[in-house]
Amino acid sequence: MECVFGLVGDGFAVIAADTSAVNSILVHKSNEDKIMILDSHKLMGASGESGDRVQFTEYIQKNVHLYQFRNGIPLTTAAAANFTRGELATALRKNPYFVNILLAGYDKEIGPSLYYIDYISTLHKIQKGAFGYGSYFCLSMMDRHYHSGMSVEEAVDLIDKCIMEIRSRLVVAPPNFVIKIVDKDGAREYAWRETIKDAGVAAT
Repeated sequence: MECVFGLVGDGFAVIAADTSAVNSILVHKSNEDKIMILDSHKLMGASGESGDRVQFTEYIQKNVHLYQFRNGIPLTTAAAANFTRGELATALRKNPYFVNILLAGYDKEIGPSLYYIDYISTLHKIQKGAFGYGSYFCLSMMDRHYHSGMSVEEAVDLIDKCIMEIRSRLVVAPPNFVIKIVDKDGAREYAWRETIKDAGVAAT
């Protein structure tokens, strides 16, 4: 029951994701960070099969770093999105990854941007988007409340509305969410929205 969603505001982009690691009917942990910081000004929120998600996002992160080390300049957000899309398309014909991605970044000349990349390597530049079962509720909330030029406070308030809608209407709703933001000051963790914390192993 994964949920990854994000939007572009005035000078920033924000991504939120659930933090549940689930297999079949079991919840293994509830603090799994599904939003990777690719470099100083890029975020990658991913949903899908756990192994594919971790392996593919780490592969993209290391290649983005490698490009910067070799060339002395970082990839733009559009270039990183197209590289990611190309790797998914190549894998699609060999050993496909079941992973859906929202890639957010900030470029000095362009500003913030958000890209939608699904498991069959569809790429779109968007203003707002979502993946997972939570998208049924997030997209309708964003259609109602989103507008261009939102402030950080307005965007986080909309993210919180989406989280509340997921928690109240999704039958197996994830309890915890992480929110990350990217702007001219870089990519960073903004907040957690937790209803339960991972308990330590009880002493016997």
